Amino acid sequence: MPNKNMLDLIVIGGGPAGLTATMYAVHKKLNAMLVTRDLGGKTNYRLQLPFVERHMVINGDEVVNRFSREIEYLDFARKMDNVEAVEVMNGGYSVRLSSGELLAAHALIIATGSKAQLLNVPGEREFMMRGLCYSATSYAQLFIDRTVAVIGDGMLALNSTAELARVAKHVTLIAPTKGQLDSPLGARLAAQKHVTMLRGYTVKEVKGDTYARAVVAASASEEHEVEADGIFVELELIPRTGMVAHLVDLDEHYRIKVNCKNETSRRGIFAAGDVTDTYSEQVLISIGEGAKAALSAYEYLVHEGLI
Repeated sequence: MPNKNMLDLIVIGGGPAGLTATMYAVHKKLNAMLVTRDLGGKTNYRLQLPFVERHMVINGDEVVNRFSREIEYLDFARKMDNVEAVEVMNGGYSVRLSSGELLAAHALIIATGSKAQLLNVPGEREFMMRGLCYSATSYAQLFIDRTVAVIGDGMLALNSTAELARVAKHVTLIAPTKGQLDSPLGARLAAQKHVTMLRGYTVKEVKGDTYARAVVAASASEEHEVEADGIFVELELIPRTGMVAHLVDLDEHYRIKVNCKNETSRRGIFAAGDVTDTYSEQVLISIGEGAKAALSAYEYLVHEGLI
C-alpha cells in the first residue's frame, strides 16, 4: 500500500529536463514536487553576438518558459532550494534540502544537469555569454564564414572544432596539452588548412569591448592574441551527481547511466538531461528526455501499486 505521508515523485533540478518532467507528472495527477535553485537552468543563459538576431536560434526557450510560468503558478509543486543528500528509506527515498527540511517520495527524477569548467582568467566572467560560451553544439550554425576559437584538448573540444570547421572560415583550437589531439579525428582536423592547432597553449586572458573579441594564448616560450568572432570553452562538463553517486551507477565521466526509458541502476530513481550518459547538451533534447523520465516514473508507480 502506498504511504500517504510520502510524495509520489520528487524531481530534482529545474532546467529543461526537470521542468518538463514536473509538468508531465502534474498532468498525470501525481503528487509531485520540484526541488530546484532556479527555474530554467541553462536557458537562463543565452549567447549574445553582435551579428545575430535572437529569432535566428531555434532553442526550445518557448516551451521551457511556458513550463516555468506554470510552475511559478503552481507554488505547491515546487521548493526553491538545493538538495544536500538523498538516501534510501522504507518505500522510497528521503531528500534533505539545504534548509534542513526533509522530503520523502516513492520515486525520484534526477535532472540536475552539468556545469561547465571555467578558465578562471581575466575577462572570462565579463564576457560570459557575450561572444564567449561553453557549447558549440548549440551555436555552431551561427558562425558561417566567421572565425572561431575553441579551447580544450579532449574529445568534446575536438568534436566542437569539427562541427565549427564545417561552416566557419577559420577555427583555432587552443589545446593546453596534447590530450586527444593525436586521435584519428585530431589528425584529420590538423590536416585541414582552415584549422590551426595551438598545442601546449593556455588562455591567459579574454579581451573585448561589448563582446569578447580575442583570447591571449601563451605557451612556455611565446604568446599569441587570437582574434575571433566567437570563443568556445570546450572542457569536459562536470555533472551534478554528488547527491546520488552512492546510489546509482555512473560512467567514467561521473554521469548517471540510464537506459532508453531513463531508468537508472536503482529502482525508483530516474534521470534525464545533461546529468546522464545520454547524448543531450541541447534544450530540445533535454525536454524530450524529461518527458520520457516522467512517463517512465508514472509507469513505475502504477505497476508497483504506489499510486
